[in-house]
Amino acid sequence: MPNDAYLLLLDKDQVERLMQPAEVMEAVKEAFVLHSHGEGRVFPVVREPLVTGGIFGIKSGDVQSQGLLGFKAAGFWPNNRKLGSEPHQATVMLMDPATGRPVCVIDGNAITTMRTGAAGAWGLKMLARADSARLCVFGTGVQAVVQLRFAIESLPSLTHVQYATHDGQRNKGFEAAFSQRCDIVHTSDGDEAVAVSDIVITATPGAGPLFNAQALQPGTHLNCVGADTKGKRELPDGVLARAKLVVDDREQARRIGETQWAASTPSTELGDLLTGKETFHRHATDITLFDMTGLALQDLTVARLLYRRALDADVGTSIAWPW
Repeated sequence: MPNDAYLLLLDKDQVERLMQPAEVMEAVKEAFVLHSHGEGRVFPVVREPLVTGGIFGIKSGDVQSQGLLGFKAAGFWPNNRKLGSEPHQATVMLMDPATGRPVCVIDGNAITTMRTGAAGAWGLKMLARADSARLCVFGTGVQAVVQLRFAIESLPSLTHVQYATHDGQRNKGFEAAFSQRCDIVHTSDGDEAVAVSDIVITATPGAGPLFNAQALQPGTHLNCVGADTKGKRELPDGVLARAKLVVDDREQARRIGETQWAASTPSTELGDLLTGKETFHRHATDITLFDMTGLALQDLTVARLLYRRALDADVGTSIAWPW
């Protein structure tokens, strides 16, 4: 058996140094396109509660024509906050589809954060009104930060941001991160913020509806991030029925996304809009909604990008991995 194989390890700091937002945008677009063309497969998601209070999940898939195979083991451990650490934890592994041996193990937190931000940006580019100026974001965590950052980069017309927090208190650090790029203020009234916003981003743990359905006005676009497990939700009843619904994967959204609460709602996959298989014409009064559950293919295309860049730059730890 071969005994000269090596396994490359990339830690959090190395991943963050190697990742460039523009490259991640293109890698995420490739994942959507592969999915639309049926060249990239997304396997059923594992998402299970643990007795420790955490949630463990596996997202996996492949692109047979490109020799791309792998998975992300990830989840949410809320008690990590008491330890001063991030509750979201993720690890990505790329594998050789011809032999099954691991090729690269990568810290997946930064990958998950940025690829989800990039996916949100594609949702905005394809669905939001180009003249959108006012945005409301629910949450101030890692995902809220990256979603807002990509939103501002994608839509230069965005100038006013309101944000809502779970405890109703200002988050000065969150404000400071964006105060040079937009007018940003805290709101204690989510309904009022939604009512005056062109774009609403929900990026919370998905513990329940964040606003009243009546607050949502015609012409608004929503990017919904937090519902990624059975039982999670951020939207009130009635919103999906009013919206033109777009998802990353139809079946996955019906099982674990916001769409689980109205599974019969007609939907379009974002990849089909990017490839032109489906067309979308936004009217000024349309309410549009992107239900983001996260594709395994996004993790894999971004991980492959990092693996190639690491090899070119001689970054990472290579360890013997005979098999």
